[in-house]
Amino acid sequence: MVEYQHVTSDMSVYRDGTIKLHGEDGFAGMRKAGRLAAEILDALAEKVVPGVSTEDLDAFVREMTLDGGAVPATLGYRGYTHSCCISINHVVCHGIPSNKVLKDGDIVNIDVTPLLDGWHGDTSRMYLVGDVPLKARRLVDVTYECLMIGIDKAKPGARLGDVGAAIQQHAESFRYGVVREFCGHGLGRLFHDAPEVVHAGRAGTGPELKPGMFMTIEPMINLGRPHVKLLNDGWTAVTRDKSLSAQFEHSIAITEDGNEIFTLSPTGKDKPPY
Repeated sequence: MVEYQHVTSDMSVYRDGTIKLHGEDGFAGMRKAGRLAAEILDALAEKVVPGVSTEDLDAFVREMTLDGGAVPATLGYRGYTHSCCISINHVVCHGIPSNKVLKDGDIVNIDVTPLLDGWHGDTSRMYLVGDVPLKARRLVDVTYECLMIGIDKAKPGARLGDVGAAIQQHAESFRYGVVREFCGHGLGRLFHDAPEVVHAGRAGTGPELKPGMFMTIEPMINLGRPHVKLLNDGWTAVTRDKSLSAQFEHSIAITEDGNEIFTLSPTGKDKPPY
């Protein structure tokens, strides 16, 4: 039995399995956090170039997050020591910034979550480094299409399975693999909360979507098979067959008549090329 809980900003919230339903104060907080997150990804567009190290990009994210009056939610999260995740080529998610330098032809996902006034703005985008092969660019394009197709299904009265089924159908029509091991999630004042948003499934199943629900939709799509493995660092997930992987993520809310995307780019840089 799925339980829903109406919450306000003055209530304590816990990860207790309930799906939180937020009011206008929550929407206001998420708009500010989501806007800052999107502005950070916008500013990165000119910095993701051949020769830059991922630790330099991480430092830029940290500085811009702090300048915006927020803190990076990943910094110190379960022992993680960086301000964002940067996942290159066959890295599916949770790539750790390092002295590794980006090279011509790479595709890169950067995932940021500023925590602003108690609210989490969680979003990620793909970046094309230099001259990227057509095969990789097509994967990035289709992954963005998967995100937006999934968001289009997220409306009151729909089921969570409708979102996953639409994403899976589109990705598999290109013979791409849809990652199951990692998924979207509820969020708000908690970084990760119920429900889990799996990017594959059967339409008409899962919890009903209700106004006030906040969640991320963040499909991870592989050029090859869907299977992933975790590296020894305990964070980095890679494709088992070493095929390329791409991901986009938005934080959204279910509204009375559809949905609201909190993390849209204010300058139209939602998908490459930028």
